Amino acid sequence: MQNSGSLFPAFLTEHHCHPQVMAYYFKQWQGFNMPFHRHDAVEIMYTIQGYCDIEIQTLNTQTESVSLKKGEFIIMDANVSHRLIVDEAAPCRMLNVEFRFTQQKGVFPSIHQLAAEDKLLASLLEVKTPYLVLRDPDEVYHIMKSLVLELDKAAAKSETMVQLLIAQLLIRIARLRQEAASGGMAQSEWYVKQSMDYLHQNYDRDIQVKDIAGAVNLHPGYLQRIFKSLTGQTLMAYLTVIRMEKAKMLLLETDVPISEICDYIGVGSRQYFHMLFKDYTDLTPTEYRKSMDTSKWEYPEKS
Repeated sequence: MQNSGSLFPAFLTEHHCHPQVMAYYFKQWQGFNMPFHRHDAVEIMYTIQGYCDIEIQTLNTQTESVSLKKGEFIIMDANVSHRLIVDEAAPCRMLNVEFRFTQQKGVFPSIHQLAAEDKLLASLLEVKTPYLVLRDPDEVYHIMKSLVLELDKAAAKSETMVQLLIAQLLIRIARLRQEAASGGMAQSEWYVKQSMDYLHQNYDRDIQVKDIAGAVNLHPGYLQRIFKSLTGQTLMAYLTVIRMEKAKMLLLETDVPISEICDYIGVGSRQYFHMLFKDYTDLTPTEYRKSMDTSKWEYPEKS
């Protein structure tokens, strides 16, 4: 069966279907010239290390060539004729996942239902090209890796987890496509986003500007300048906001002793934590917890 020229089959927007993984594997290629072939499943080919070329035969019998380097991937619809070429002198390690769509089973939302709630996913399903090439900031790779590890559990695997991961994978690809279509992020924006991600993942530790700069491979002074320019805040001010919001959540939703909360948010001194919190909320941690405890039991008056 010939490919229709679209990235996904049209029935996904009309019927309730679930993705089903047919094949998945890590593979180190070197000096390899694959013959042209087709799959009856959507395929994602992700370049983990090195680089490779993918040749694709389109509907008008022309051959298009795509080069993939580390951190890039191609997603192709079923029945797209293609082949992989890897140079002898430059090995390439890849992760491949192939999946097709079957009629809905179980209670997990179908691709059609998910697309109805996510406009970027809906847009991805309507792409009118048989393949798409995108650069990944590691997010797609981590989802794909989690997916294959779950599938490898065999009898112990959770079908719900598999469906969740594939849904997450497709939504992430849809977001990357949108970013690429809008010109992507400027380099400075990318560094700021990476810095924010680092702070959100490490706020419980003792962090200095040099640590953040080291994580994103930038000079501390330059990172400070672009972060302040794009966010209106210094790195440390942004970190303080994260820590205070986490403290508010811990005070409101948990019974963690106030004396220990500073350790949960990376503020070593209890006195310094109290000063920061009072400055941020106009309340001491004790006053905040008491006020929130009171509000939990307040009910609106009946009219």
